[in-house]
Amino acid sequence: MILSPVLSVALTFALGCFALALVLNLIRLFTAPTLTDRILTIDTMTVNTIALVVLLALRTGSALTVEIALLFALTGFVSTVAFCKHLLRGSIIE
Repeated sequence: MILSPVLSVALTFALGCFALALVLNLIRLFTAPTLTDRILTIDTMTVNTIALVVLLALRTGSALTVEIALLFALTGFVSTVAFCKHLLRGSIIE
């Protein structure tokens, strides 16, 4: 897939921004004071990773990468709900 120079620069900039956001989230994961903050940080890292995968799909033009991002989004949502339910009730399955 041939990209225009402006789109190529914009994708590179966006990839760098989301990569930096992941690094900052990783730092926050280790310095978060409570378990709730860590769960929210992991959820934010999931969203940033999905954005990176979608940007990679735009750059390469691969439809398979978009499906991978969708599966990762579903897995991230279910895991966040499971973590929160465990935090509130102590068990996931009732």
